[in-house]
Amino acid sequence: MANPITFLKPSQRDGIRLIFREAIDKDGFAIILNVLPSGEVEQILEEIRESAPRRTRAGVRHALGLGPISKVAQQPRIMDLAQAVLGAAAFPFRATLFDKSPRSNWLVVWHQDTALPLRERRETVGWGPWSVKDGVQYAHAPAAALSQVLALRIHLDDSTTLNGPLRVLPGTHTLGVLGDDGIHELSTTIIGVECLVPAGGVLAMRPLVIHSSSKSHSVAERRVLHIEYAASSLVAAPLDLAVT
Repeated sequence: MANPITFLKPSQRDGIRLIFREAIDKDGFAIILNVLPSGEVEQILEEIRESAPRRTRAGVRHALGLGPISKVAQQPRIMDLAQAVLGAAAFPFRATLFDKSPRSNWLVVWHQDTALPLRERRETVGWGPWSVKDGVQYAHAPAAALSQVLALRIHLDDSTTLNGPLRVLPGTHTLGVLGDDGIHELSTTIIGVECLVPAGGVLAMRPLVIHSSSKSHSVAERRVLHIEYAASSLVAAPLDLAVT
């Protein structure tokens, strides 16, 4: 299990930001505890239920347009984490609610997150292949663009060894965009780390850190709000990120 960082009082903010940024630079991920109090987590879950979003098997995609999720994405403690790594101009551009449970269960093999949502399709060197998901243009991006992105996984339930936690290969975010063979080779030589995060905690990760998750073997739900932030909407001229 990774060593978590505890979200402390505002007076200790600068020290925590530095430790957090160094962990992201070195390992490509970090766990921060106690970001949201339990009462706030329960309120978020209730507001999401009331909004009755359209769900897929894995949860809710392109969820930033939902009021409760947009509000979480802009929450000052969440924004502070994004800005600590990406700078003051950091903004959320995509949100996904993952809901893993006995009713909806899946596994994800070792991979990198390389596809970004874009406002329009413009053929650009280093980008592609392209696809369309729910009406949104996507392209697989080069490492230079992905280095401007940070994902914050806000845990709405405890993530345990039994309910399909995320696993990461530390430090692999520095290796660029890899093919399937390269990812498989690294998964056999680097020891994976289980990211066990209690409710109210946040797992921050770079999209290029190699990660996976197993199926849940628990009756407990594992709901995670996965929000991605970028340093700028213009990831590579002439391509602008779509907000979705």
